[in-house]
Amino acid sequence: MAQTEVFGYLNNGIPVQRLWLRRGKLRAAILTYGATLQDLRLEGVEHPLVLGATELEPYLDDMSYFGANVGRVANRLAGGHARIGGIDCTLHMPGADKHLLHGGKDGLHAQLWRIIQADDGHITLGIKLADGHMGFPGNLDIRLTYRIIAPATLQLEIEARTDAATLCNIAHHSYFNLDGSPDILDHQLLIDAEHYLPVDSEQIPSGEIAPVQGSRFDFRSPRPLRNVEPHLGYDHNFCLSRTVQPLRPVASLYSPKSGIRLRLDTTEPGLQIYDGSHINAPALHSISQTAYGPHAGLALEAQRWPDAPHHPAFPSIALTPDEVYRQSTAWHFEGPA
Repeated sequence: MAQTEVFGYLNNGIPVQRLWLRRGKLRAAILTYGATLQDLRLEGVEHPLVLGATELEPYLDDMSYFGANVGRVANRLAGGHARIGGIDCTLHMPGADKHLLHGGKDGLHAQLWRIIQADDGHITLGIKLADGHMGFPGNLDIRLTYRIIAPATLQLEIEARTDAATLCNIAHHSYFNLDGSPDILDHQLLIDAEHYLPVDSEQIPSGEIAPVQGSRFDFRSPRPLRNVEPHLGYDHNFCLSRTVQPLRPVASLYSPKSGIRLRLDTTEPGLQIYDGSHINAPALHSISQTAYGPHAGLALEAQRWPDAPHHPAFPSIALTPDEVYRQSTAWHFEGPA
């Protein structure tokens, strides 16, 4: 059985569990809150590979997306509305928000998942989002499995089913830092994508599918994240394909300082890159025992393309009762030579 402990308590007194998975050279800590990857360790490396908190409280506030799985619709939906199954739906947002982000304030990241099965090498979690939750139609039944594959791969598999036409686009939202430095701008990134989605000042895609050639978005060969000074941040979708694909390598991240390499495989047609320009978390809550500031970690969010319902040329995120949403994403780690 996986090592299990109480990580903290929600405001209603219900406990949140933390389960440790161990196999090969990897150890991963999973929270039942948000199905969150709270900690990830590689044998022989002192620092964690992801950003995380030592207590539950930050996950209820400023660190709500750190390591969580977000949805039922990840990324942004412009204006907080969409046409779903032929019906115009208005989605639930706080009064000041203009767009829906990551499924809303009570999205998957803010839910307590149930443990279906767990052992030392894997855990399966489940949740049901009710018809009308955050304004979305359809009862959505989701199962999510983390699995460690020796020597050093963490794999995530997600399935979702609905009983009415709805939208579904789930993304994992860990921030990776492969050397424990204050920022990841000297990490070298490779993305196998020839196009990306330009966005407006509110991070909403314009609808253009732009070539990366000749731009700061060209990561087809490995290069540091750091660009011109001052650094121009990244919070953009890279277009890997037009449809869901068999599991294949799409990106890699390498730290020259530590010699650690991460290879990302996914079935998804999009990869949102966010370099953490707005991160601000005190050392008090950090598993790294250091403060997390801007660019402390890189989010590599495998997903469908953002704001898809408003752009007919984008891959659809519609889900009907006769379909099954499936995603598989894997992170392969190689330690220093």
